[in-house]
Amino acid sequence: MPRPLWTGAISFGLVTIPVKVVSATQDHSIHFRQVHLEDLGRVRTRKVCELDGEALSQDEIGKGYELSKEQTVPITDEELDRIPLPTAKAIEIVAFVDADSVDPIRISDSYYLAIDGQVAAKPYTLLRRALERSDKVAVAKFAWHNRERLGLLRVREGAIVLHSMRWPDEIRSPESLAPRQVELDDDEIDRAVQLTDTMALDSIAGFRDAYRDALEELIAAKSEGRELPEPAEGGEQGEGKVVDLMAALNASVEAAKESRGEGGGGEATVHEMRPRKKTASKKAASSGKAATGRKAGGSGKTTGRKAGAGKTTAAKRTTGAKRTARKRSAS
Repeated sequence: MPRPLWTGAISFGLVTIPVKVVSATQDHSIHFRQVHLEDLGRVRTRKVCELDGEALSQDEIGKGYELSKEQTVPITDEELDRIPLPTAKAIEIVAFVDADSVDPIRISDSYYLAIDGQVAAKPYTLLRRALERSDKVAVAKFAWHNRERLGLLRVREGAIVLHSMRWPDEIRSPESLAPRQVELDDDEIDRAVQLTDTMALDSIAGFRDAYRDALEELIAAKSEGRELPEPAEGGEQGEGKVVDLMAALNASVEAAKESRGEGGGGEATVHEMRPRKKTASKKAASSGKAATGRKAGGSGKTTGRKAGAGKTTAAKRTTGAKRTARKRSAS
């Protein structure tokens, strides 16, 4: 079991449950040292008194509250331990609520609560069973790291988990960050819902930290003198562009289907939306008029040719009639 971070007791009415607080998470991040670029020597941080310039050891450092630039009030650890606070060494359960009523933004770090001695086994199991049967979570108060905190107790795989929570006044309002009212079509909303359905998963257990994997590969390549890995394609993000929202949604849905092997339907493209130019409509109008004029002129010429042909035929008929008349008179 990891080293306990804090020891105390859960106060559940008149029931006391001795527990140890153990971190529920692990940090797998790759940490770097600050080094001197010239010789790769480590850069150390020293705590120096600003008055005499002397470097201090941890035993020479205490706490103080600055009332003003000229006055600081010293506070000792013994004075902090003697603060008359009921939650100084206890996780005091103050209420039970539905889990859905707690805004996730208020949840901070998570810890497992382990029994501190076999005497705590039965009351610990009692609280766990009560939480499971009531389908609720417990709200608790506890003091840790020189402040009183709000906590949330719930059951996870047979163990009680303590979530440290932020106080209501620590949550910033998003009112000024929300976008102004915009117009959306029902088709766009329906297509976005379809995208969420296409991307739905039963579990997120398969996700990995791709950045850490790439960083480990980079470190291994440099340490072994190998060629550095090539940058991933498509990693660079282009400048933000105004795109056809519906086309982007269609393309996203098709891409999600292809990634799942469902096969895509029709092709959808994402293109940049450009404002229409007024000159285009004028040009279209003028070209339309020119085309109409050409059609009118062409049809007029054709009619004229047809009319001319009619006149020629009539003239031929008249000449033939005159010749026939002269022959009859001569005979």
